Amino acid sequence: MENKNSDLKFFGMNKIYPFIKPHRRNFVLMIITSALISGFSAIWPLFQKYAIDNFIAGGTLQGLPAFVALYLGCIAIYFVVDFANTLNTFKVEMYTLCNMRRAAFNHLQTLSVAYYNTHGVGTLHSRVMSDTNSISSTVAWNLYDVVCSTAYIIIVAIIMFTLNPVMALCVVAVVPIGAAFSVYFKRRFTMLNRESREINAMITADYNDGITGAETSKTLTIEERLDGKFEGHAEKMRKKQSLLGHHRALFHSLIAFAAAVSLALVLWLGGSFTVENIILLGTLTVFMSYAQNLSDQIATLVMTFSQFVYVKVNVERLNTLLTTESDVKDSEEVIQKYGDCFETKQENWEKLHGDIEFKDVTFKYPDGDEYVLEHFNLKVSQGTTVAIVGETGAGKSTLVNLICRFYEPTQGQVLIDGKDARERSVEWLHSNIGYVLQTPHLFSGTIRENLLYGKPDATEEELKAAVKSVNAERIIERMDKGYDAVIGEGGNNLSTGEKQLLSFARAILADPAIFILDEATSSVDTITENLIQQAIEKLMHGRTSFVIAHRLS
Repeated sequence: MENKNSDLKFFGMNKIYPFIKPHRRNFVLMIITSALISGFSAIWPLFQKYAIDNFIAGGTLQGLPAFVALYLGCIAIYFVVDFANTLNTFKVEMYTLCNMRRAAFNHLQTLSVAYYNTHGVGTLHSRVMSDTNSISSTVAWNLYDVVCSTAYIIIVAIIMFTLNPVMALCVVAVVPIGAAFSVYFKRRFTMLNRESREINAMITADYNDGITGAETSKTLTIEERLDGKFEGHAEKMRKKQSLLGHHRALFHSLIAFAAAVSLALVLWLGGSFTVENIILLGTLTVFMSYAQNLSDQIATLVMTFSQFVYVKVNVERLNTLLTTESDVKDSEEVIQKYGDCFETKQENWEKLHGDIEFKDVTFKYPDGDEYVLEHFNLKVSQGTTVAIVGETGAGKSTLVNLICRFYEPTQGQVLIDGKDARERSVEWLHSNIGYVLQTPHLFSGTIRENLLYGKPDATEEELKAAVKSVNAERIIERMDKGYDAVIGEGGNNLSTGEKQLLSFARAILADPAIFILDEATSSVDTITENLIQQAIEKLMHGRTSFVIAHRLS
């Protein structure tokens, strides 16, 4: 058991087992059927031996019908086993992939804003999509290869030593040679693959920048610069992959050479034994078949283990993501009482009134060196509207980010209704805050789905009232399907102003106790801004509100 665990840790598979465990029945069936397939592959040459020694060399057809019936029966059983194996291998791959991606996506939801400020979209996308795909494919199909090849080598070795130990030694001599080669090349394969993965993440980030920033790159006419950056990363990837290909080609050639030497020994020694009537001709054909197939299985086995070495890098990257702890997280006591972001216990949530106090707060960003706030104190009573005005970088957004617990104070406390915000859950706080950003974000889907993120159980009347309050009904009217119109990825089918209006409607629908506007009307025209301000005045009544703006009006 100790050796097994060390092997699992060596390849990083011990970190993947939790994703396989819920579907271990399919996993076990895959292992069993893989071993059975190897057993059938090992006995096919024995049918050949029997046919040569009895029907061809013996010059008789006696017993042929029974032989054919047995052979066809084995083929039928093989077909059933192979079908079951392929089906279960597919299931193991898909279940593992789904479980890993679900875990990665869910964990990303728990991480703080600080994490997203320091990790690019391309890098995260690569870990959630590319790395999980490589791992699941390796767990299923490469593990299938390991079981098949290992079982085949063991079964064939037993058969060969039973038939003729001397010739068996000639064939299995290639095994330690292949093992020696694999040990030598393993370290190089691991290093080159890790470097390739890092470059691949850069390429993915280049793609993301080129697509999401297409409009900006065109207005700045920096296409050539972006293309040069991409070409540089692509060339680095080509060189690394070429070097990796060079090592793999050399490894394959060495394995093939060792296999050819083994086959030559079998032909030389087996031919002599056949002439001297020590073995029959059928036995020689069995050893020739095993010598050829065994070398292929050894090469497959070694390359499969090399693939496990490759995918270890993917496992490390995924595990790094899954073990990253959020800078902002609730204590176990708070989670037990209030729940977390996936299982809320709203029956224990107190009503939020809106009294806010900064108590000797000192703060600097996790990736920053300078303090943005030092010994800052501020009391805001329920229902107060606070305007935050200042030059860019003065810390306006920092104040509301601390109120929202997007970040935790470096020192001091932020009190909500007289209690440290950390004494209640992040979900409880966020459910009571309406936050409209300067750059609006809508999710892929319909207008209705986006609005209902503010209040999932809202009635049709409440939905329409929220839209009307910010003069956004004209957006609905121009859509063919109204509220059920699909707005595209990130709301790309709408203008920035229209996205902003729907963001307002979504916030209003949530009926929050705390309302935050971060340059929220900067993307709408003056007339619409006046209409929104009238709606906001009604909305802010009785609520604690923070308005960040460059314009004092």
